[in-house]
Amino acid sequence: MKKNKQINIFVRINSAFLSILIVFLLIAGMTTFFSMTMSSNSVGTVLEKTDLNKLYLYFYGFENNYFTQKNPEVNDIPLTKIGFQLATNLKVNDVRTFFARELPGFSDFNTKIQVAGEGTNITTLPMESSPPMDVLLKEREIAQDALKGKSTERSSQPPAQTTNGKKVVYIYHTHSWESYLPLLKQVQSPDDATSSNNSVNVVGVGDHLADDLEAKGIGIEHSTVNAAQMLQNKGWNANSAYQFSRGLVKEAMASDTDLKFMIDIHRDSLRKDKTTIKINNKNYARLVFIVGEANPNFKQNLELAKQLHAAIEKKYPGLSRGVFSKDKSMGNGVYNQDLSPRALLMEVGGVDNNMEELQNAMDAFANVFSEYYWQLKGAGQF
Repeated sequence: MKKNKQINIFVRINSAFLSILIVFLLIAGMTTFFSMTMSSNSVGTVLEKTDLNKLYLYFYGFENNYFTQKNPEVNDIPLTKIGFQLATNLKVNDVRTFFARELPGFSDFNTKIQVAGEGTNITTLPMESSPPMDVLLKEREIAQDALKGKSTERSSQPPAQTTNGKKVVYIYHTHSWESYLPLLKQVQSPDDATSSNNSVNVVGVGDHLADDLEAKGIGIEHSTVNAAQMLQNKGWNANSAYQFSRGLVKEAMASDTDLKFMIDIHRDSLRKDKTTIKINNKNYARLVFIVGEANPNFKQNLELAKQLHAAIEKKYPGLSRGVFSKDKSMGNGVYNQDLSPRALLMEVGGVDNNMEELQNAMDAFANVFSEYYWQLKGAGQF
């Protein structure tokens, strides 16, 4: 009896190893054929989603059935699926992974929808464009008539609460060159919606937000650096933009420990029908929140984005297109959010939004954010 049991265990172990060997040989052949490689990022993703305790017990159970007899779920470990995904970076239940490496630009559709806003689906994911440096540095004529926007009337009454001169929010722009077609004269291509003039790019959007928040008693530090020119001076290209802005954020945080929130303002590359909404007969440029998965503050920053999205939806339904996350296979994957658990990357509108729509969006966001800030402050969160 004992001998038969030992033989049975031996056969099971050998069968398991033989099965794994066959799977990996099959995978090796496929990866050679399709010229695919295993990335550390994919390994981390698979292992993160795999119950390692069950995996350990699965193999340990070959020697002693006591560890698995009361846990039938252990026998359901999908070893073939795990091995296949580790070796190929493919997910059999996600067809997008089969095309991401073969079709240029298809990997952009791997962006994860954490919270979907109105009309948000895989066809309306936020899109980034990275024009070459000569395009970013090109001077463009400003459409002066389009700069009028709306008349901004802020209350002359002092705010009920203030940060007492402390700057608590840092606004900056990794892609400061991102601009809007209606603000540029005789520019029609979305790829050419760039400018170093801060009155027509996302820096101007940040200026309006900074003024709104200051009017609500929240101290702001706003970086208006021309990122394209600074990259050119360093001999870098647009792909190094986050490396450059990282230095700005670290310097700001080191010089002022009162800073609590980091907001990186961008604009989307989608067209107006996807980036504009009418609320109470007023047009707004819609907002998007992007969270980087490849940093230790992912969960905190994701929760921050979700809370702001919910607050915006309650007060301005449809203004937020939702919360999205990206790992390193879909972009930078970090977005400087490892530097703070209260970091936001917010895209304001798209290439077709005009000044009034942008200002309306910033007024709305300032209303929501200021309420959110004072609630956290009152609850002793910082």
